Amino acid sequence: MPSLDFKGKQFIYGHHLTVPIRTLQIDADKSLTDESDPSLNDNLIIHGDNLHALKALLPKYAGKVKCIYIDPPYNTGSQAWVYNDRVNSPLMQAWFAQNSPVDGEDLELHDKWLCMMWPRLHLLRELLSDDGVIFVSIDHHEQHHLRMIMDEIFGAETFIACLAAVLNLKGSRDNRGFTTTHESVLVYEKVARSALLHEVPLHDDEIDDWIEDNVGWYKKGANLKYSGENAPREKRPNLFYPIYVYEDGTVGVEPKSGTSTELWPIADGNKEVTWRWGRDTVAANPGEILAIRSENSWTLHKKQRPPTGVIPSKKPKSTFYSPKYSATTATTTVKEIFDSTRIFDYPKSPHFLHDLISISGADPGDIILDSFAGSGTTAHAVLALNKEDGGNRKFILIECEDYADTTTAERVRRVINGVENARDKTLRDGLGGSFTYCTLGEPIDEEGMLTGENLPTYMALADYIAYTATGNALAAISEREDYCFGETDAFRFYLIYKPTLQFLESNASALDGDRAEQIAKACKETGKKAYVYAPQKFISQKELTDMGITFCQLPYNIHRIAEV
Repeated sequence: MPSLDFKGKQFIYGHHLTVPIRTLQIDADKSLTDESDPSLNDNLIIHGDNLHALKALLPKYAGKVKCIYIDPPYNTGSQAWVYNDRVNSPLMQAWFAQNSPVDGEDLELHDKWLCMMWPRLHLLRELLSDDGVIFVSIDHHEQHHLRMIMDEIFGAETFIACLAAVLNLKGSRDNRGFTTTHESVLVYEKVARSALLHEVPLHDDEIDDWIEDNVGWYKKGANLKYSGENAPREKRPNLFYPIYVYEDGTVGVEPKSGTSTELWPIADGNKEVTWRWGRDTVAANPGEILAIRSENSWTLHKKQRPPTGVIPSKKPKSTFYSPKYSATTATTTVKEIFDSTRIFDYPKSPHFLHDLISISGADPGDIILDSFAGSGTTAHAVLALNKEDGGNRKFILIECEDYADTTTAERVRRVINGVENARDKTLRDGLGGSFTYCTLGEPIDEEGMLTGENLPTYMALADYIAYTATGNALAAISEREDYCFGETDAFRFYLIYKPTLQFLESNASALDGDRAEQIAKACKETGKKAYVYAPQKFISQKELTDMGITFCQLPYNIHRIAEV
């Protein structure tokens, strides 16, 4: 497969692996929740470098995110808007100087952009579920480069589509010879042919052909008469029989008193035809046949039902063209939320994000991530979807700029509580919901644990251990009295730990004989092995091995388990 080479690639190639895993620090004052204590299990808005924030999410969310949408800087060179679009911006310069293994001074504009995107895309892929989908908005400045590194990181076979999103209906006259009206959205899945994309509802003018009955929606389908090669009556005599149309337009296989029209599968000339359905099928499904009268004759048709059996739908087109998707609608929405103040340039329309998330197949309960959150449109769209169908989809936003609280989170607060002067009643009443606001804490590291200067919470360390050991986030992790915090099909994980030096230096933090026997009993009942993480032990590993237990001393022995 062709690959894209760029300056700095050899240095940035595995950089995502070296980024330390940090904890997430809750800022209760900036959070919005009905609970007394904000939780990391809630919707999240994270303020900080999105590379480090993505790495911080891995222990809890690796392989769990159903839909990712990102709108990264387009690298146009523009400095005029609040989300600085220059790779040469002070933010990017600081990243190259402090956190990047690449010499930023030797890179050109496109090289810097690719060095910035490469490790982030790797982490995004790791967070995506096996049936997940990622949408990346981009314009012509980097679209060709993005497509190539997406092919390399996600795999060319996982490419789904390149969408044309017409967001500027009037057009921009910036480009030579053409008025630019669209951007692109690259769509990839985590595993080829695994994403179950949803269809979209029909527009008002498209639904005119559909009718709703007591079963659901339908429209006129195939003629019930069949004249294919299997139609000769001597081959299929069971398909040659009369069907009766009654006075009320319904059909059946038996005549009724009063007026009923008898219809046979007969064609003009010598052509033989049959019914598509046998007599028993028609008798069992009379409501699935549509009788249509034209002058003095009747024709019978199958009722064509939508695949879902709920509402008519269609495959979405690769071109997104509608006033509701436009930059004008997006800007008007943000100004409406912020009392006519132009607080953010070039936002995306919540209708656009609403439809992308719907198409991704993100059902109630799924997680949607945006690591270039900007004005918070993704959260707005997720909350609107939840309001529509009563779902509990979860959003995670990451924003590195200083307006993460005053714009990103503030927009989410307002749409949750209600926007007084909004034209849309649902938005006036409020979309409901909550979120926890976080910043990035210190890395989880051995030295900090040894000195006691940086002791992560129990849950943060448990998430970190599970992810490091298995390469995935466990389905459920909780702090229990027996110190078992989670399990897989083959293993149970125990963490004897409290985030205080007093506990860690005491005998209470040790794996002793009594605890080992309790753990061995639980493992025997479940048929699983145990990994026990603790600062010390008072029993030999030989005895523990006979009990089906592997001891891992904190903080040194946190590593990948070879058996997984």
